Amino acid sequence: MQKIATLVTFSLFAVSIFAAPPSEPPKVDLKNGEKIASQQCLACHGAEGNSSAGIYPKLAAQHADYNYKQLTNFKVQQGSEVALRQNGIMAGFAAALSEQDMRDLAAYYEIQTLKPSVATNKELLELGQTIYRAGIADKKVPACAGCHSPNGAGVPAQYPRVGGQHAEYTESQLKAFRDGTRKNSEQMTAISARLSDQEMKAVADYIAGLR
Repeated sequence: MQKIATLVTFSLFAVSIFAAPPSEPPKVDLKNGEKIASQQCLACHGAEGNSSAGIYPKLAAQHADYNYKQLTNFKVQQGSEVALRQNGIMAGFAAALSEQDMRDLAAYYEIQTLKPSVATNKELLELGQTIYRAGIADKKVPACAGCHSPNGAGVPAQYPRVGGQHAEYTESQLKAFRDGTRKNSEQMTAISARLSDQEMKAVADYIAGLR
């Protein structure tokens, strides 16, 4: 029995050694990403992804995997009737982008320097800080910092960077999760359903000032 166990262990070890190496990350063309950004995205998202209008998100320094996922979510996928993110403007732009275009564009924005927004609502600052750092226990709302990190930098490929984002945009997305027009995160849909309008406004403004 000991000999058999040894052979099994050796076989498993050998398989692990000679298994195919992990796939390399997709190659990207930053020049193509820059071209798309300057020709199609500049008007709304600003130079190098730093939008000046609060209704449009800042894309600079956002994790490439996250931006890529959002672009795919604006497209209606096979077997579905509607996109996970419903936005008439973005649906048109995303539909025109190939798989490679989306990866190139996402990679381009990731290496741009974010020009962060600022918090402006002093009356709601304490409430926003509490929600972000500690959550709301009696509503079962977890602390935002648990996923998006204490300074809002997020976790690449899992949770987006939110620090420095326009408060208006962040608030609008929390409401979109709550009303069902944005359906690409069950976690955020559940959390947003427990937040009041005032709580959304407070945490969105606090996030704008994070660095």
